[in-house]
Amino acid sequence: MKIDTLGVQAFIAIAEQGSFQKAAHALFITQTALTRRLQNFESLLGVKLIERTTRSVALTSIGRDFLPQCRRLMSELATMLAEIEKTGSAQRGDVSLACVPTVGVQYLPHIIREYSARYPENRIRILDHASSGVAAAVLRREAEFGINIGGPHHPDLRSTPLLEDKYVLICRRDHPLARKRQATWKQLESCPLIFAGEVSGNRPLLDAALGTQSLALHSFYEVQRSSTAVGLVAEGVAAAIVPSLAMQKGAYPQIKVVALTNPVVSRSLVLVSRKNAHLSPAAQALYDMILRQADRRALHAGISPG
Repeated sequence: MKIDTLGVQAFIAIAEQGSFQKAAHALFITQTALTRRLQNFESLLGVKLIERTTRSVALTSIGRDFLPQCRRLMSELATMLAEIEKTGSAQRGDVSLACVPTVGVQYLPHIIREYSARYPENRIRILDHASSGVAAAVLRREAEFGINIGGPHHPDLRSTPLLEDKYVLICRRDHPLARKRQATWKQLESCPLIFAGEVSGNRPLLDAALGTQSLALHSFYEVQRSSTAVGLVAEGVAAAIVPSLAMQKGAYPQIKVVALTNPVVSRSLVLVSRKNAHLSPAAQALYDMILRQADRRALHAGISPG
């Protein structure tokens, strides 16, 4: 059986207003239209709900019993429609995104804070994966979109540039290179280093950039996550090569960040999503916020956005 919401609405209005004229006025329709709605509704149910004479309007016994249920039905429908409206305007909904771990250290937190302030009822699920894991999560629809290291990508994915993230040297403040604001890669040859491991998405980028350089770097330790490298540096194990986003400002006052030159090596971070995918309103709002943040960073750095 179909649900005749117009008939329910007409029945409730007549019962509450006590007359067809007042009920029609309350619903902004004519009395003829109101009568037709009630008649269609009673015909659909096969029962009489309203007894109408030239002088009065009264509910039948079935109508009296049915009225509370009709009111509850319309109240629940209004609540559901309000929920859907909030979802459509990104005021409510769950968001899943994937990202390489360093993005969650320094880049994402203030964006998430701004998003949560604007949409406090939206829940966010962050999947921090290696670069290949980010792409896989988006392809499998575990995440609606992701932030990944730029480069060749799956044909079913599209990517949008976000920012350039330079590789830097991090070392304890008692390290010989800690006094420098910048150092060349050649100057690192005498230092034991913590380097990105084979599984890390940073490794192929570093190998490609440094492969043409005549360098004899001493990679004593290999790690898959930059956060592990930061912890080792803080304990004085060795210096490390990490993306600049791996260092959260003020988190490790004993660690010095030294810029690396000759050559300057960086990685591109990109937003990835499935081609022809339609993001949920809640996810689209976060996606757009991330893009706006990228534009602000580009303008601050004197680079034309996008």
